[in-house]
Amino acid sequence: MDIITVETQPIAGQKPGTSGLRKKTRTFMEPHFLENFVQSIWTGIGGVAGKTLVLGGDGRYFSDRAAQVILRMAAASGAARIIVGQNALLSTPAASHLIRKHGTDGGVILSASHNPGGPDGDFGVKFNTPNGGPAAENVTSKIHAASEKITTYRIMEAQDIDLATLGTKSLGRTEIEVVDPVADYAELMEEIFDFDAIAALFAGGFRMRFDAMHAVTGPYAHAILETRLGAAPGTVVNGTPSPDFGGGHPDPNPIWAKDLMDAMHGADAPDFGAASDGDGDRNMIVGRNCYVTPSDSVAVLAANATLAPRYAGGLKGVARSMPTSRALDRVALRLECNAYETPTGWKFFGNLLDAGRATLCGEESAGTGSDHVREKDGLWAVLFWLNILAARKIPVAELLEDHWRTYGRNYYSRHDYEGVDAETAAALIDDLRARLPDLPGQTVAGQEIEWADEFAYDDPVDGSRAEQQGLRLATRPGGRIVFRLSGTGTEGATIRVYLETEETDPAKLDRDPQEALAGIVAVADAVSGLSERTGRTAPDVIT
Repeated sequence: MDIITVETQPIAGQKPGTSGLRKKTRTFMEPHFLENFVQSIWTGIGGVAGKTLVLGGDGRYFSDRAAQVILRMAAASGAARIIVGQNALLSTPAASHLIRKHGTDGGVILSASHNPGGPDGDFGVKFNTPNGGPAAENVTSKIHAASEKITTYRIMEAQDIDLATLGTKSLGRTEIEVVDPVADYAELMEEIFDFDAIAALFAGGFRMRFDAMHAVTGPYAHAILETRLGAAPGTVVNGTPSPDFGGGHPDPNPIWAKDLMDAMHGADAPDFGAASDGDGDRNMIVGRNCYVTPSDSVAVLAANATLAPRYAGGLKGVARSMPTSRALDRVALRLECNAYETPTGWKFFGNLLDAGRATLCGEESAGTGSDHVREKDGLWAVLFWLNILAARKIPVAELLEDHWRTYGRNYYSRHDYEGVDAETAAALIDDLRARLPDLPGQTVAGQEIEWADEFAYDDPVDGSRAEQQGLRLATRPGGRIVFRLSGTGTEGATIRVYLETEETDPAKLDRDPQEALAGIVAVADAVSGLSERTGRTAPDVIT
């Protein structure tokens, strides 16, 4: 097995975002593109000689080839050991757990999360640090800097490693351990939740539908829900991972998981429905004729956390991303625990979790998690809900209604305008930013603007500061609007508008969210000129 040094040169566009580097699949398949970025990771983390890493991903198109390249490059650079999921499969939370359990030096995750897959879809590579979480900005900055200076990369000439067979193999002097991607994660879940109570729930006739969306959580859900917990065969649908996610969009929301929504609102709906995304870190929760917003979901989990064995002693604190609704804040106030507001991106929760300041975290974009790993965790959230339903013995809709009566309701929605011309989107945000100081006191679309600012975050653990994290404004009736440009797409720009209004009147807790938010929607459009400037009459996706 020869190690060769390949001459190369920097390739533009290799700056990692909040979740690694995401590009069109064909871009990653171009000569040297993947290799350049992987070598830049090695350089950015101080090399991999003598180190142990975890490797896996969601099985999207090109993952099998990328995994072999990364293994050969790791071996060429002297890595001691690589723990890789069977067939290069590992959900993102499972990869985080393996990094933490084995005390590795980090891991490489092959995924573009909820983005579509296939040769014409998206691909991504992300480095997670030894705490199991996404690399912080000081690490990604080093990786990016390395990508701008790269002149060579090293790779071993060797046959493909057999990743279908469990066990230990060697690649040069590097040990390659192929592991069951589900086993360690399933063991962790059994330590966190009351599996006997959940199994009894299913034994009593409780029916569920879990849509794995042809993505990585299928094997995990089959093993845990159907085999271990006794859910009826067929509970898990679309449970075989597919390189192009069955031609679908593996984003667990009412638009892309329409089949699940139709089933849960049908004549013979199951008691509980859920879905997860491409790499298994997001979730959607649905009851019979009842959709649970991600913002409400994390608030309900926090309010009922002590029903799960791991959290029986209470919560150290909770954290939410800034665009997420303030429903979680209401729960924290009642529980008398700290509540943190961070920028979007799971890496911002890492310091709070590592420092023991927070136990539960959540984002409006269907991400929820806790201190058990350092990533959001879709199946964990589903099991948490099942644990709560087994203990409370009431339907999802009744549980939500009880929560709103106790804490009040934060009507909430996110409107996504996708594929907007990048210059148009940037100009809209820049113009609104310039007007923020003048907005307080103005009446827009019948509502008075109370305050307006651009969110910046001072990390209470390491003192770092993150600026330009979203434009915010609040109206005196209790409304809040946030404008952000998304960093998770691969073409054009996505403008995200987050809309929220508070309601504590018991007689007004059962309104349709879009109806309740109509006034706030009008304010958002009037203050930004979004419809006029983009030519869009409605958002592409409403969640």
